[in-house]
Amino acid sequence: MATALITHADGLDHVTPAGHPERVARLEHLLHGLQELDLERISAPLAEDEALLRCHPQAYVDRITAAIPDTGHGRLDEDTWLSSGSLQAARRGVGAVLKAIDLVLAGHVANAFCAMRPPGHHAERETPMGFCLFGNIAIGAKYALDHHGLQRVAVVDFDVHHGNGTQDLLWSEPRSLFIGSHQSPLWPGSGSAQERGASDNILNLPLPPGSGGAEMRVAYGPALARLRAYQPELILISAGFDAHQDDPLANLNWTVDDFRWITDQLCDVARECCQGRVVSTLEGGYDLAALTASGRAHVEGLLEAGK
Repeated sequence: MATALITHADGLDHVTPAGHPERVARLEHLLHGLQELDLERISAPLAEDEALLRCHPQAYVDRITAAIPDTGHGRLDEDTWLSSGSLQAARRGVGAVLKAIDLVLAGHVANAFCAMRPPGHHAERETPMGFCLFGNIAIGAKYALDHHGLQRVAVVDFDVHHGNGTQDLLWSEPRSLFIGSHQSPLWPGSGSAQERGASDNILNLPLPPGSGGAEMRVAYGPALARLRAYQPELILISAGFDAHQDDPLANLNWTVDDFRWITDQLCDVARECCQGRVVSTLEGGYDLAALTASGRAHVEGLLEAGK
């Protein structure tokens, strides 16, 4: 079966100020790195308010909408900026995840990767932050549970920064399991092992600065065992590539091989538990060469798993 690549040119219309790490070139370089792979390329649809309201109140959606500038840039906090194309891009980021879930659960594709920006895993219920506007992957989890009627959905986040938004949005969702590895200490400062969710449905894996793939693999051993025991019906991945040793925003020392390893491990669990059903979406990764190489390795893993 095929692996879907879901993207849209609107992801290039979310324009941040010069020098901002979450820039248009991220998506350009990643898509260039994927262009020779045998992927089923699908256009990301626009998510309507109904989808956003699975995780965010209408007042929040209205506030983000009102903040979009006609020209130039708007600023939500010191890190999170808007341009005239940002809302369209963010809605397509959510729409990409929902489309991927539809395709995977219908059996039309084996798995899917959503290449869109802005990212989403820092957006809390009523707070945009960390370059993120909407909780893309958490909205996807709620959609799979409520719209498709699944009973157990797992989200695994290997971005170097803790997915505080996803944790916030799924904290009280007993039908979900959130597993997140991240550097600690590091912004946003959340993600301790003591943060376990309202139904013991959160598992954080803090990793010390300077650690690399060996330490990551040790940390993921019990986490992968718990994921298998959970028997998810769908695995969603927040695929951040900023744990790479060349990334400028953090201090972990992962290599391209480490991203391929964790991809293969998650696909193995999916094959054992849920017919290989995996949907992954782009989060961080700010060194362009490292992002491109690591993202390609991740998608190659999805391709191999889908054969």
